[in-house]
Amino acid sequence: MLGKVTKGNYIRILGLDPGLRRAGWGIVDYDGSNIRHVAHGTITPSHKLDLVERLVVLHQDLLKIVEDFKPVTAAAEETFVNQNGASTLKLGLARGALLLAPALSNIAITEYAPNRIKKSLVGVGHASKDQIKIMVGKFLPRINVTSADSADALAVAICHAHYQGVDLRLRGANDKNLRRKSTKTISNGMNELINRALIKEALR
Repeated sequence: MLGKVTKGNYIRILGLDPGLRRAGWGIVDYDGSNIRHVAHGTITPSHKLDLVERLVVLHQDLLKIVEDFKPVTAAAEETFVNQNGASTLKLGLARGALLLAPALSNIAITEYAPNRIKKSLVGVGHASKDQIKIMVGKFLPRINVTSADSADALAVAICHAHYQGVDLRLRGANDKNLRRKSTKTISNGMNELINRALIKEALR
């Protein structure tokens, strides 16, 4: 779903790389052609906490980030079920705790498959984490992203910006076509009314 353009003529995007032990987040601004880095980081609940307490930390920390930076749209990497059912369940709980934070602020969340994110940045769907990190640096120069989780989150945000741009261009093209169709319809309607008036006048 499209995020709305803010007063500064840009869209603020929150990218998420969900995880129970380490959850990456990244925020970028996108104006339709340029992407600007805003902030990034990693939420790391203490390993000494039990599962429920970790979920609370994930949720509350991201809720604070959403309140501070006020993104208008968000994106997260999809998670696929693996052979370890317990790990998959825990990751699902972590995702739920994280995604609830922007959802509570009525922020639309789009999910992207890992291969789509990699292809959007690198051009291939099986890029390594190092390649992703390098490409994030090229898209967002002059920033130092040391955490792989933050780099992945920024990659998600950049991917979302790319598809936002595609959607905006398609929407602009559709609006233009609709205007053309509307003008043509109005013109045809006016001609029909004029012809009817002329025929009525001739029959008098």
